[in-house]
Amino acid sequence: MTANTASVQNAWISQAIKAIEADYQRSADTHLIKLDIPSLAGIDLYLKDESTHPTGSLKHRLARSLFLYALCNGWINQDTTVIESSSGSTAVSEAYFARLLGLPFIAVVPRKTASKKIEQIEFYGGKAHFVDSSAAIYDESRRLAEELKGHYMDQFTYAERATDWRGNNNIANSIFNQMAFERFPIPTWIVMSPGTGGTSATIGRYIRYQMHPTQLCVVDPENSVFYDYFMQRDANITLEVGSRIEGIGRPRVEPSFIPNVISEMRKIPDAASVATVHWLEKIIGRKAGASTGTNLYGVLQLATEMKQRGETGSIVTLLCDSGERYLETYYNDEWIAANIGDISAYLAQLQHLQQTGEWLV
Repeated sequence: MTANTASVQNAWISQAIKAIEADYQRSADTHLIKLDIPSLAGIDLYLKDESTHPTGSLKHRLARSLFLYALCNGWINQDTTVIESSSGSTAVSEAYFARLLGLPFIAVVPRKTASKKIEQIEFYGGKAHFVDSSAAIYDESRRLAEELKGHYMDQFTYAERATDWRGNNNIANSIFNQMAFERFPIPTWIVMSPGTGGTSATIGRYIRYQMHPTQLCVVDPENSVFYDYFMQRDANITLEVGSRIEGIGRPRVEPSFIPNVISEMRKIPDAASVATVHWLEKIIGRKAGASTGTNLYGVLQLATEMKQRGETGSIVTLLCDSGERYLETYYNDEWIAANIGDISAYLAQLQHLQQTGEWLV
């Protein structure tokens, strides 16, 4: 590379970083929604609504961080095709930032990915490259990057290191700032479900760095290895099938998943996750994706246990994305019956909890 070429590339990188930072300055922080559940008096529950990002999900934060990380490392220049392996939401957000910088973008996604997400990837100028299983996305992304001389963003490796976990308005910093004037400003628990593991790593590290007594509970769906890895610490655990809860759960242990920052993990049945978002819609008047149901079901478990012990406090979790992306799946009764099963028992549990603050025996 000549000095002139390096100068041109450095100038482009500076302009690219400036464009991303300008986009950030135009964006407001996401809302913190307080849930009204009188039966759990003394325990305040909150949803941080990540669906209000420009690309509609929690992954907007990650995509911004990954692009800045790649730019500052010199992995992306004005001629680079960006490739990402994703179940959809990260790809939507990365397509947004690729378009902002004028770069080609290809998302390697499982064939079962919600059609609405594919439409959004294409809306932002990206292309979807389909594979038959979640486990196939990694090798195919590397192959495409090599073939096209592009850059494989690899969210599953770099999510935990691309975000500044000490502060810089990361999601944990935002949660604690927004809680400052609440009745219980320091949460007893923060609950998160892992996709890459990057968000739970950021939250867990931030809690420790700030010396908060808050505990981090990570909730895992079915067909995911994170819970088993947390319990057994065997990094070789794999599954042949992928998660039915889009955006979370993985068939292998991802490099960005950091178990030692987690206080506790729980396994949440997929039927409970789906039932919970249907129940939540009646409380807040909005649809959320099923990963939010996984999060909230874990919150409600913790809240009822706190109530039984006579404890008070606050619990915060994330509303990860809008349910409008999943009208053909998690909000389609026929799809639920064929792919998830009967959710009526969990709906009854949640209704009983709402009335009494207790689970059905």
